[in-house]
Amino acid sequence: MSSCKHHSNGERDSILVFLLTRVWIPIPGTTFQIQFTGTLDESVNAQVFDIDSDLTDSDPTVIQRLHASGKKVICYIDVGSYENYRSDASEFPPEVLGNIYSGYPDEQWLDIRRIDLLSPILSARFEKAKAKGCDGIDPDNLDGYQNDTGFPLSADDQIKFNRWISDLAHFRGMSAGLKNDPDQIPDLIGNFDWAVTESCYDGGWCNLEEAFPNKGSAVFQIEYVENGTTKNDFCSQSISLRLSGFLKNQSLDAYRDPCP
Repeated sequence: MSSCKHHSNGERDSILVFLLTRVWIPIPGTTFQIQFTGTLDESVNAQVFDIDSDLTDSDPTVIQRLHASGKKVICYIDVGSYENYRSDASEFPPEVLGNIYSGYPDEQWLDIRRIDLLSPILSARFEKAKAKGCDGIDPDNLDGYQNDTGFPLSADDQIKFNRWISDLAHFRGMSAGLKNDPDQIPDLIGNFDWAVTESCYDGGWCNLEEAFPNKGSAVFQIEYVENGTTKNDFCSQSISLRLSGFLKNQSLDAYRDPCP
């Protein structure tokens, strides 16, 4: 059937580049650590580390050390919202800045329809991640269309933007994870290589993430202590769905308590 499917020139180019570029894809059951605050605990027994991309500025050798110890490294990049403390914050034009992200006064939603304006900024971030040696990208805030962004974003706007984000990673030889956005998994499963999901047990949608293990790739499931969730609550489900589930503090410090 695929030979009969029509693709635009852009889609054909994307598919060709992806096929010609070998990207790392974690398999179901891959162990995972995510830490954004505090001194990075490199001794954690996990196969994959998810770190904030800015950590590579303050410690340029961190990825080299993790690679030397046999780890893969995912670099976090916020793509759907603006953070006023980032080193490139001044490059965002005012017309792409929307409402304050609820609970985060230093953060504003972005007008993801303006790929023309966002492309130079986000492309530079991805280039930097590639140069630092990141194996994959954890792109955050891929679900603006479901939030009060200040812009009339549609589901189609989000799908277009998210596919573009996956292309930014693939074109540079890095894999791309789908961060949350469970309702659009059927539309995006072919574009993303693995997934990161936050509080899917608490939100009641972990079953939607099963599409990734079904195609042979990992889902890194983060459940937060602050929600009152315990491993007894979610681990049996995580195991049955082949998700890599674990408990974290919302501060994303070194604490990590994985399912068996």
